[in-house]
Amino acid sequence: MVSIKLLHLSLAAVLLFGCQSCDGKVMMEYIGATGNPVRLSDVPVDPNIDFHFILSFAIDADPSGAPQNGVFSPYWVSTLTPTAVRAMKADHPNAKFLASLSGWCLGDKVLRWYNPTDPSSWISNAFASLKSLAAEYHLDGIDVDYEVFPKNDTTFTFCIGELLTQLKEQGVITVATIAPYHDIAWRYAELFRRYGGVIDYVNYQFYTERVSRPSGYQEAFALRAKQFDATKLLPSYEVNGRGIQGDSFFDALRLLECKGFEVNGVMVFSADASSSNGYYYERKSQAFLLDNSTNCDARL
Repeated sequence: MVSIKLLHLSLAAVLLFGCQSCDGKVMMEYIGATGNPVRLSDVPVDPNIDFHFILSFAIDADPSGAPQNGVFSPYWVSTLTPTAVRAMKADHPNAKFLASLSGWCLGDKVLRWYNPTDPSSWISNAFASLKSLAAEYHLDGIDVDYEVFPKNDTTFTFCIGELLTQLKEQGVITVATIAPYHDIAWRYAELFRRYGGVIDYVNYQFYTERVSRPSGYQEAFALRAKQFDATKLLPSYEVNGRGIQGDSFFDALRLLECKGFEVNGVMVFSADASSSNGYYYERKSQAFLLDNSTNCDARL
């Protein structure tokens, strides 16, 4: 009995230390979508950050883009192997791995959510294929990034919501995230309204909001915080891409804090692009998250 109690205390101490060491700070990093042979070991990971790599993408389609009724296959860059994932997790115990579902396209083929004729069959196939993928790639979670929908969609919320619920209830994953953007935010808001209890973070693509100044970014964040739980909503940045660029992003993060929002995480798209600049935004984002000071400069 004494040994069992000591074991329980040891496990509790490990769990407590893990939570305290990361201090609730979260980093989300999409990786592997562009074909750039990026290596996990090149990405800087601070030991005090709960760092999530999002492998991009697992797609419910064959190489020609034809739907496969919930059977997902990995299409991320070939350098992101199960061996590489296992090694990264061994070197960085605070690193987690998610597979992002769908994305925008497969080659030249634009990917669309299609209304499965048998939603239950789609959910069953998706659960089985993602369970297999999670075991092969040592995954901790799933990110949902469907971006194009038919006008008569009637199944997305139910299929995805039930899939995430089953994956969590069966212990296949511990983390679930969604990645809405400007044009389809309302679809994900409905998913979040009905299944928000199983969704841990919202990787909102703020770079689709067409804002280039901190004030505009703060207004966009405040708007989306009304649609999604502000405590689960992460600011985001697209490297060499759309929306706010450069260090103005960090001015926007400071402004969010000055307006009363807690910035406990950042999403970056993507490591593929960051590999050319020494992962500047990953390094600075993690440093920002770990800096407890807030400078509310009136010029922001």
